[in-house]
Amino acid sequence: MSTESLFTPVRVGRAGEDVALQIEAAILDEKILPGESLPSERELQAQFQTGRGVIREAMRALKQKGLIEIRKGAKGGAYVKQIDVANVSESLALFLKQQHVGLAHIAEFRESIDRTITTLAMARADAAEKQQLVAKAEKLLECLDQSEPDMGTLGEMDRELNIRLAKMTKNPVFEWIMQALQLGFSSQDYALYEDPDYREKTAVNWVETARHIAANEPLRALSSIGAHYAMLQRCAPEASGAPRPASPLTDKQRCNDIETFDENDEVNRP
Repeated sequence: MSTESLFTPVRVGRAGEDVALQIEAAILDEKILPGESLPSERELQAQFQTGRGVIREAMRALKQKGLIEIRKGAKGGAYVKQIDVANVSESLALFLKQQHVGLAHIAEFRESIDRTITTLAMARADAAEKQQLVAKAEKLLECLDQSEPDMGTLGEMDRELNIRLAKMTKNPVFEWIMQALQLGFSSQDYALYEDPDYREKTAVNWVETARHIAANEPLRALSSIGAHYAMLQRCAPEASGAPRPASPLTDKQRCNDIETFDENDEVNRP
């Protein structure tokens, strides 16, 4: 695609920022598509009527945003990248770690998102999609029959279930957010699978949640989600040896929630 008339000369002062914004706008407006190269450095200097240093400053800013990549060799140069959710999730995870965001806040956010996703999925997904969710959850439970379940496999199956459920909302934003969350930090769900005392309860909880969704039972499905995060709030601090985070529920209420789940929501293995 021709880029001869895409850009206009920049003003002195914030020239690097102006160059970066013009190129970013061209990329987002799909005037330059993923995989296509930007004009050469010399051509950009001519179009923007500015120096090499300004162009290189703009290239660094665009690369940092993940909009372009710099290739070397005979066909080297700046090429437009397809924005990847993995880059977003990595940045999100690093930001949360740098800000020292704790488990309680992450779990609270995840639980609120999961409740919304579950409600929408129940209303919008068809019967076949709901049964597929149940089948995948039952498969996760079956994997626990192995004498030494592979933690990587269990974690991947859990991520797949979360993303599958998000897709059932028919809203791509929920799917993208869930992918970013799962790739970035996954709310420390891994702790539930590493702890033998919580591993089966977590898989059973997934089966119960999926079955309630398939049966169009919103209150029971949301109750199962609450039970999952109650377990997570107990398990993750125990695994790290850290004090349990503060929670709106008292210890007695939280224990009662888990006991109710254990006694009244037994799951027969498929």
